[in-house]
Amino acid sequence: MSVMKIKFYAALRDVVGEASVEVDLPEGSSAQKLLDLLVTQHPGLEEELTDEGGHLHGYLKMFINGREVVYLDGQFQHVLDPGDTVDIFPPVGGG
Repeated sequence: MSVMKIKFYAALRDVVGEASVEVDLPEGSSAQKLLDLLVTQHPGLEEELTDEGGHLHGYLKMFINGREVVYLDGQFQHVLDPGDTVDIFPPVGGG
């Protein structure tokens, strides 16, 4: 097990109640496993983060070490390392 810090932004912070959370993640876990664990530990995130299939909504962004997960090898099957930083945020509008 390793402890990972997950940072949330904008409205997602309101759902979680804080800017970041720490989770115990089994070694060799994927980005999808992390999403599953977040939804289990914070049920209010389920509707906000995932679609009916349990996958991240297409309009949300998940970055691992500053790179969007959809551009990493394996995408959501990308295996996380204990020192990785994870950021999840909704699109931000403005002008």
